[in-house]
Amino acid sequence: MTLPGERGLAVVEAPSVLGLRPSGVQELPGAVLGGVARVARVEPPAYDPVRDAGTGVLNPGGIARYSVRLADVVGEVLDSGSFPVVLGGDCSILLGNLLALRRRGRYGLLFLDGHTDFYQPSAEPTGEVASMELALATGRGPRRLADLEGLGPLVRDEDVVAFGFRDAHEGSPPLPPRLYALALDDVRAAGAREAARGAVARLAEREGYWVHLDVDVLDDAIMPAVDYRQPGGLSWAELEDVLRTALGHERAAGFDVTIFNPRLDPSGTVARRLTDCLRRALAVEELPG
Repeated sequence: MTLPGERGLAVVEAPSVLGLRPSGVQELPGAVLGGVARVARVEPPAYDPVRDAGTGVLNPGGIARYSVRLADVVGEVLDSGSFPVVLGGDCSILLGNLLALRRRGRYGLLFLDGHTDFYQPSAEPTGEVASMELALATGRGPRRLADLEGLGPLVRDEDVVAFGFRDAHEGSPPLPPRLYALALDDVRAAGAREAARGAVARLAEREGYWVHLDVDVLDDAIMPAVDYRQPGGLSWAELEDVLRTALGHERAAGFDVTIFNPRLDPSGTVARRLTDCLRRALAVEELPG
């Protein structure tokens, strides 16, 4: 096992809210992993609140351009031999991270999220790409976002593990049969660590894999600082087990953290707990402050 901290972390700030709204998630990079040096910050273009008539989503052009710019930065980190840790922002940043890998070959995705994020524009009430990034990443949706640089899909169905979601009660779209799905109940039945080991075993057959964390995969009782809340979710201990298992494998290629909203955590208590969890998962031993 080679933990990311032993490979040299390269933290990239990606404070984009183009796939959501300026609710506060853009402040995530300043609230977590304090004391860990940043190598880059990729600023998003201006937010447009008007839904695009052609694609049915918010900010399609801005997200497409931002994804390319973010992919360039993440690619530079990969080329340097460091381990990219990308701090969002909303979940649409996943597209840029996966584009960086897709330029290099066939990679997998461990998708840790309380929602499956598999909507299409016609079914997403507000046109937020943060509710459809997994669909777009697997090549479904407006070509402008589902076929970035003509490389879509960014990840194949069979190269994805959706892990810990619990949104079936919301009428979320079904996942395709070739995409490996481990709902929260499945994770609990196997045990978080064993479920993560099984997921990693599947993904490690690829050239590598990206780990995406939307913090709403955590139990709402311990992670209230998210915009779309729902009951249940993983405990801190379960999430740490999953991340250490996934990030500790030599085929782990990078990691992003999204959706945490510091404005919904005025005391900073949740941010400190999240930082502690991430620090241990990333093998960062000491953080000042």
